Amino acid sequence: MFSDKQKPRSMSEIGGQPNRIEKNTKIKGDIVSEADFRIDGKLDGNVKTSGKVVIGKDGYIHGKVECVNADIEGSFNGELLVSDLLSLKSSAIIEGTVSVSKLAVEPGATFNASCTMKGKGLGTNSGGFKSSVGGKNEPAKAS
Repeated sequence: MFSDKQKPRSMSEIGGQPNRIEKNTKIKGDIVSEADFRIDGKLDGNVKTSGKVVIGKDGYIHGKVECVNADIEGSFNGELLVSDLLSLKSSAIIEGTVSVSKLAVEPGATFNASCTMKGKGLGTNSGGFKSSVGGKNEPAKAS
């Protein structure tokens, strides 16, 4: 598939720099990567990565995202599958369906999603917790 010259480099070889979609950039299509992703522009499509996805304050994704960790300051609409920690900042706007292992929501975040919380690695359902949170920008309560 890859010749020696085209062989993908690991994160350590590229200094751990994430892929970036800058502000005022619009992309339609699917992205598959092993590296982290930061989106400050608009993406209409799917993202699949074994790293972290960050949606900046001006960023927007409409589609399906599969990742290990996610930090969201901007907007997301679609299906979000996070195998470890999803962190929603106060400016985040989430709509659709979400499946996570751990969830952190800052006060002020808009979380209008059907949420399923599962044990580490989305294959197990040790938590068995399902919720639908919506509406009034109330902070989520953790136990």
